[in-house]
Amino acid sequence: MNGAVAHDPPPTAGGRPAGPLIVTEDPDILDDLLRLCAAAGATPEVRPGADGRGGAWESAPLVLVGDDVACRVRGAPRRRHVVLVGRDQDDSGVWRRAVEAGADHVLVLPDGEQWLVDRIADVVEGVGRPALTVGVVGGRGGAGASTLACALGVTSAREGLRTLLVDADPLGGGLDVLLGGETAEGLRWPAFAASRGRVGGSALEESLPELHSLRLLSWDRGDCAAVPPQAVRAVLAAARRRGGAVVVDLPRRVDEGVAEALAQVDIGLLVVPAELRAVAAATRVAAAVGMVLRDLRVAVRGPYAPGLDDREVSRLLGLPLAGEVPVETALLRPGEGRTPPGASSRTPLARFCTAFWERALTEAGAA
Repeated sequence: MNGAVAHDPPPTAGGRPAGPLIVTEDPDILDDLLRLCAAAGATPEVRPGADGRGGAWESAPLVLVGDDVACRVRGAPRRRHVVLVGRDQDDSGVWRRAVEAGADHVLVLPDGEQWLVDRIADVVEGVGRPALTVGVVGGRGGAGASTLACALGVTSAREGLRTLLVDADPLGGGLDVLLGGETAEGLRWPAFAASRGRVGGSALEESLPELHSLRLLSWDRGDCAAVPPQAVRAVLAAARRRGGAVVVDLPRRVDEGVAEALAQVDIGLLVVPAELRAVAAATRVAAAVGMVLRDLRVAVRGPYAPGLDDREVSRLLGLPLAGEVPVETALLRPGEGRTPPGASSRTPLARFCTAFWERALTEAGAA
């Protein structure tokens, strides 16, 4: 292939990627590819007699070429994202035909179906920088982790980031209650309990309750107290593909589902009251969480016990200091109609969250 030049397909009008181009005359391959496109939420363009010439070949974000017509596209302009699709597991010649057709992947059905669904879904949704994902966990019960998680989510949304707030603690009080949205319409965790493969990011976002300019994935008031690890992985992966920010309120125990969530967290915040017993409890939480999450930082909440300050708590836990989380007395007062954590940009808690996001986004950009 001397002298061949590979081109990326140009974006379509409006910046939204088009569906894949299917080139095949084999009815079985065509049926399979149409089914997989439907599973990925894509509408393909089918051109059985295409020979690799013309605008569709160059503009399609992904080209799926049936092995039956590989010879026909042999002289097509070289480009990326061409997949040669066959059905014969024992045909060693498929690799030679793929090279001649300029394909950068060979897929044999049905074994490669899930890979292809994921690839087609990437085309539909676009693949950019994943969301900056922050996990918040309490060093002990009542540390204020849920309050901080809500404040981080509300602050992120107010700053204009696409934001998803995830309640990963089924035994907590419910982040929807903290945000005043327990009756808001939308899906909750039990609706995703059967998810195993890929979850569409756009479909996930649109299905969830919208509160204070963010999307919330919380629990209902039913008996479901666990979601399978595969479902946690699929849902959080979909959320991250949408970009922006994802905030996860985590329980202190680490089971398989929580480990799946931690595996997708970029920065962990361990909220620790400045008390010796709280520090002792947080040591065990940090050990468990740190087995999965590499970047774990401590956020210290006052008031301080004698002999303790934020730096001393950080030193005792052996974790970098994220800062001191301000206590807002307004959030401690009972009563209806109160504003959610972080709703007012002038409060100390909101200012803490704004400063955190500025640092975290700068770090992510540098990385």
